[in-house]
Amino acid sequence: MSFINVGLYWNNHHHLLQATTRIDGRVLWANLFLLFWLSLVPFVIRWLDDSSFSPVATAAYGVVLGMAAVGYSLTEHAIIACGGRESAVARAVGSDLKGKISLAIYVLAIPAAFILQWLSILLYVLVILLWLVPDRRIERTLEG
Repeated sequence: MSFINVGLYWNNHHHLLQATTRIDGRVLWANLFLLFWLSLVPFVIRWLDDSSFSPVATAAYGVVLGMAAVGYSLTEHAIIACGGRESAVARAVGSDLKGKISLAIYVLAIPAAFILQWLSILLYVLVILLWLVPDRRIERTLEG
């Protein structure tokens, strides 16, 4: 699960930067925030496994994934602020409904970990499934 999550971020991050023409300090710091949370994925997934999916570890996994989602969103917003509202990234991202839905699912999954761990894990898998289909918004914007 953690490999797939990191891979999905890697692919979408690649597309995001492919469409980016300008970078400033805000983008660098937002991107560093994203990378920090992604660096915690192996540790929290190990904790999750070692604790047999304890409620705290299951919730912590959601916190890490949720904060990575926040980091990705901050990176998108910083790139848009740097490149302008007419930039390829701004046109491609739009309202970023998929990103907002993902973050909402993480917000639901974290407290669910203390009630039904399996529901929390199912919600994490739901986010993976949501992003497993490649996000073609940026590619379409660059082609058109």
